[in-house]
Parts: sequence; C-alpha cells; structure tokens
Amino acid sequence: MAKKRQEDPPKGLAPWMATFSDLMNLLLCFFVLLFSMSTVDAEKFEQLAASLASSFSILPNGASAIGDGVLVSNGVSQLNELAEYVNNMGYEAEEQEESDAIEEVKKEQLAETEKIAEQVQELVEANNMAEQVNVEFNGQYVSITLNGALLFDSGSAEIKEESKPILDKVAMILTKYKDHIIEIEGHTDNVPIHTAKYKDNNELSSFRALSVFNYLLEVSDLDPATLKHTGRGEYVPAADNSTAEGRMRNRRVEIKIYSNLLDD
Repeated sequence: MAKKRQEDPPKGLAPWMATFSDLMNLLLCFFVLLFSMSTVDAEKFEQLAASLASSFSILPNGASAIGDGVLVSNGVSQLNELAEYVNNMGYEAEEQEESDAIEEVKKEQLAETEKIAEQVQELVEANNMAEQVNVEFNGQYVSITLNGALLFDSGSAEIKEESKPILDKVAMILTKYKDHIIEIEGHTDNVPIHTAKYKDNNELSSFRALSVFNYLLEVSDLDPATLKHTGRGEYVPAADNSTAEGRMRNRRVEIKIYSNLLDD
C-alpha cells in the first residue's frame, strides 16, 4: 500500500506566537498606563522589573530564553526600552531634587547673612563708626572692613593707639556672633615693600591680621578656636591699584563672620 503523503505544515506564524505577542503588547500597554497615571518610583520599578525577569524571563534575557521570534523579541525590546526610560526619569528626578535642595540652602544662607549684616550695620551706626567701618554681605559671610591707614602706620603692623577704641567696639559686635567662624584678613596695595622687619606685602598683611587677632582676643571673650587670621597681600584687591584712591581702599583689614549654614 502506498504511504499517505505527509501534509505540508500550515503557513504563517504558529498560533502560540501570535497569542504571546498579544500578551507582550498588553503588558506594554499596562506599564504605559501605570506610568501615565502615577509618579514613578525608580527603586520600586527596578524591583518590579527584577521580579518579572526572574519569573517570566521577559526582560533582558527574555528573547534568548523563549526564542528570537520577531514579535516576541520586539515585545521584549519595547519593555526594556520602557524600563530604561523610567529609570532615566528617576535619575533626573533625583538630580532635580538635589539641585532644589542646594538652592534652598543657598537661600537660607543668604537670609542668615543678610540678617546679620543688618544687625551689624545698626550697631555700627549706633556706635558712630559708619565713616570708619564698611559692612557688606553675600551668601557665605558678612564682611566688616576697616581702612588700613586707620589702624596702622605705613609699613607697620603695630595697631595705632587712637584706633583701639574702634577695635574695642568691633570686638563688642563680634562677641554677639562668637558661635560663628570669624576670619581676619590683612590686605595691601601692590606697591612693593622691603623693610628690615617685613620682606614683602605678604608678610606685612599677615602680621597686620595677626595684630588684630591678638588684640580682639585681649579685649573680648572670643574663642580662638573659631577666630582665624590670614594675610592676603596684594592679591585680592577691592579697587584699582592704578589710582591713589584705589590703593588706599586696598590697604585694609576685613573681618568676616561666616554663615553657620555653610558645610564644614
């Protein structure tokens, strides 16, 4: 008897592949719907993705686990792209939160230094020192500036006797902020000096800052652990050194009261 001719297999995709591709598309639609209706928690999404990957093998290794059929692979690829998109959205949200937090801290710092500056200015005016002392502020500190000629003779780091009453009043003001870091900076103009005692402007500015530092400790209860001194020489000018007026402004001592909100 002649053998029965084997029938050719049906053309087109196997029925199970069509069903599975529909399932993948439905899952994709489901995730898109969830994303559109809520704020995505990146950490929770990653946990969900890991759970699905281990349970159904439909995420990173899904195509190789099931087979590289076109529809299945496309569904897996779309889910992978969705996961990557959601993760990126989570990272961008975290970066924005960090940026917003930094901006908020800066605003708080500026508010604090502005308040201190207003208080210091009131005390300066109440003690009739407005012509000798200049008060400014930024987001990091409040600056109390005294003219160098008021405190020292030319080329000297010894405090003038007639300027000590002014420093006494400055010390009184500073004690109100002794829980803050306070820094004393000495500055000069750019005219070179070389004396038997100071070889250049760096040394002169450093010794002037040290003289003010020592004097403030003598006449107040400021904590030396929070009081600093440094010489900046000619390198941080406040005005143009090409004019006599500018050089006079540059010969100065700045006392900075730092914000307590600054990072250590």
